[in-house]
Amino acid sequence: MKCFLFVCVTLFVSAPSLAACPTDHEVQQFLNAYAKRQPSNVFERDISSEDARCAREKLAAKLPLYLGQHIGYTLGALSAASADTTAGPVLHWGHMFDRNMVDIIAVLPAQFGAQPRVKMGLLFELKDAHLADAGSPIEALKHIESVVPFIELADAMVAGDVSANERLAMNMGFRGGVLGAEIPLQADQSTADGLGQMRLQLQDLKTGRLLTSVDADLNGHPLSVAIQFAQSLQKEGVLLKKGDLLNLGYYLEGFAAESGQHIELKYVGLAGEPTVTVEFN
Repeated sequence: MKCFLFVCVTLFVSAPSLAACPTDHEVQQFLNAYAKRQPSNVFERDISSEDARCAREKLAAKLPLYLGQHIGYTLGALSAASADTTAGPVLHWGHMFDRNMVDIIAVLPAQFGAQPRVKMGLLFELKDAHLADAGSPIEALKHIESVVPFIELADAMVAGDVSANERLAMNMGFRGGVLGAEIPLQADQSTADGLGQMRLQLQDLKTGRLLTSVDADLNGHPLSVAIQFAQSLQKEGVLLKKGDLLNLGYYLEGFAAESGQHIELKYVGLAGEPTVTVEFN
């Protein structure tokens, strides 16, 4: 996995004024604000899921100019029934890009976006293109190279509540993130059990305050969720490939970073209890 320095830029989309996909002009207006880390209210806030997906894809076509090479997909909305890999709703996801992915000791500005949000993530690197064909967590492991501790850096772009469709339209608010060390995975029951039984624990290292702690199987076994994610992508015409990254980023809505915070995400219960940290100035 490559190393990239963090470059601050911005992201958000909301709904078009009419029930239609945003125009190219509207998308560019948004991107102009995005590049300056300024809020954008170019679009209305009641966008439909269909138009939100259209907005996301228009953004994705231009985001390499701002965020670099496409490297994967982030899952940011999930129903309680998501562990069912044979059915279920179309999931809300966004595209991931490499320019703001940091895998060095990360010291970043707290105001890295218009409305910056810190989120817990769980990142899988794919071994091949066939995750969607897996029928169980152990089968999923045959198609996953590694798990990577990951703190996602997102941007709501507007103050207040943001609907699921608004997040979808804004490419789930993806900006970048902080990567821990890759952990190779074996396709065995012990590995599957470890991933399913661990907890994601977020702590402020300077104050010692536990910010949040949540079970990895919040919405079903994470490997089952990864299968469903791959299947949902396939239904939308996305062909995964070796080296793609899939982030299960639905564990926490996200919170605003504060200057001086030193945040650690630990995967408690996973072998070695791997961590990833970021400090904000």
